[in-house]
Amino acid sequence: RLLHESGVPVLEFRASVVIGSGSLSFEMIRALVERLPVMITPRWVSTQSQPIAIDDLLKYLALSLDHDFEGHVIFEIGGADQMSYGDLMREYAKQRELRRLMIPVPVLTPRLSSLWLGLVTPLYARTGRKLVESLKHPTIVRDRSADSAFDIHPRGVRQSISDALKNEDREFAETRWSDALSSSGEPTRFGGMRLGNRLVDQRTASVRATPEQLFRVVSEIGGERGWYYGNWLWRLRGFLDLLVGGVGMRRGRRDPRTLRVGDVVDWWRVELVDEDIHLRLAAEMRLPGRAWLEFTVRPEENGSILTQTALFDPVGLAGVVYWYAVYPLHVLVFRGMLKGITEAAEAASRQEQGQ
Repeated sequence: RLLHESGVPVLEFRASVVIGSGSLSFEMIRALVERLPVMITPRWVSTQSQPIAIDDLLKYLALSLDHDFEGHVIFEIGGADQMSYGDLMREYAKQRELRRLMIPVPVLTPRLSSLWLGLVTPLYARTGRKLVESLKHPTIVRDRSADSAFDIHPRGVRQSISDALKNEDREFAETRWSDALSSSGEPTRFGGMRLGNRLVDQRTASVRATPEQLFRVVSEIGGERGWYYGNWLWRLRGFLDLLVGGVGMRRGRRDPRTLRVGDVVDWWRVELVDEDIHLRLAAEMRLPGRAWLEFTVRPEENGSILTQTALFDPVGLAGVVYWYAVYPLHVLVFRGMLKGITEAAEAASRQEQGQ
């Protein structure tokens, strides 16, 4: 409004829920569905919306650069589907394979809703309250002029959520966690770090060995060699996995020294291996979510730096409870494993220097 009143031509897009990481409405919906098996739903959950995928929104923004207009032009944009916030929650739950019960109540004030959101979601209560106050108004497209002005055919909600989750997986796979966590500026706390829906526990160590020597030790992990610390704990975890129908520790590994993508390492599978730099293992045990274990090696002046990262994508409240319940044990095991790898690599380096 201020830009328009100053005489600057303004093209304005008005959208409903944006489906994609970082969208306040989408993150609120995600947090509620992931954390609450049973939800007491106020009136705003039945308010109609017309969600739009982040990719489609970006298309509108890109095409607007070549749009000729004068003055103040407003376009209402939305996806192919109109649905309530409750329907949006159900579709998200379906794609995450979660069962959720919603119990509607006739009265729940915006203030109470915002306090509730502050307890069960990562949103700030003040921000949540402003959002909830706005949700009493339907956000559906009434002016279809954007259809003729832009050659865009927005996708529906099912495809939008599916694409958002796939994009998160792709970005997740490409992330260098040592860089992501150091740039976040957040201090280490119990339970590690939260990045999006994922939980991350990371440790580093300086190792007096070359990157090649260190990565060779990392690549020998599992199988007959073991996990460099608490092997009986790993075997116990494997036995418990067998009891619930998982693969356990019985598979071992193809080769005691080398790894390639697709190889099995006990209950893990090699998802990525970059020689002398990066190894990522994906868990195939029975878990309420998905888990990965990563090792990254980089050179420093007197040897190497080893970064060890445990990552977990919890599904529902059970996944979150599982992560925090086993976190103290993870601290013990992963800290010991990092120390064991460091000692083995330094011993190998001394042996090679002696020869």
